[in-house]
Amino acid sequence: MNEFEHSPKTWPPLGLPTGSVRALLTLIVLAVVVTRTVLRRSPDPLWIETLLIALAHYFTSRRFVSLTPAVRQRLEQEGVLAQERNPLYLPKNSIRTIIIGTFFGLGIYLYREPRLVTPEAVALLSMVFAYLLGAIVRSISDCFARRRSQPMTGVWGDIKALIVLGALVLAAVPTVFDIGMSFPPLVDRIALGLTLFYFGSR
Repeated sequence: MNEFEHSPKTWPPLGLPTGSVRALLTLIVLAVVVTRTVLRRSPDPLWIETLLIALAHYFTSRRFVSLTPAVRQRLEQEGVLAQERNPLYLPKNSIRTIIIGTFFGLGIYLYREPRLVTPEAVALLSMVFAYLLGAIVRSISDCFARRRSQPMTGVWGDIKALIVLGALVLAAVPTVFDIGMSFPPLVDRIALGLTLFYFGSR
């Protein structure tokens, strides 16, 4: 047994399961952004940027090797991997479910107001849903990839990368080089939405 196994140095913050503090921070930022949107007060861009960074933590794959549940359980029993406890003692994927449910709830609320097509609501929801859509597409792709006997080619990845790079360069060039031409704001929004989709789908 490792002599430091039960040492305070190895305890997660506040003695909660690993990831609990990150979960609380994410839920607080989410609450601020959603509440200010509901109360017709535009969230500060810094709050939205922080929320997008938090989403990246929850909806981006972080493991170098994908393990099946059976292999993971065996490695945990053998002590090779530390046993994972779910943040805040909630069931697995609860924080992701809360995040997605909150934004769907916000969308429904704004639709009933009706405020769904206001610039602030469109800017916030389109960016968030672009990222979440990318994460959903990645999950579906991973499911299909596991069922295939042969690995998929990288053609779809190449096409996706070219589309996103092209859209972002198109939106970025007039801004960076100040060449006296500008596109409608919708072009920037589409380019940034595609970028978030790409990050979510990786």
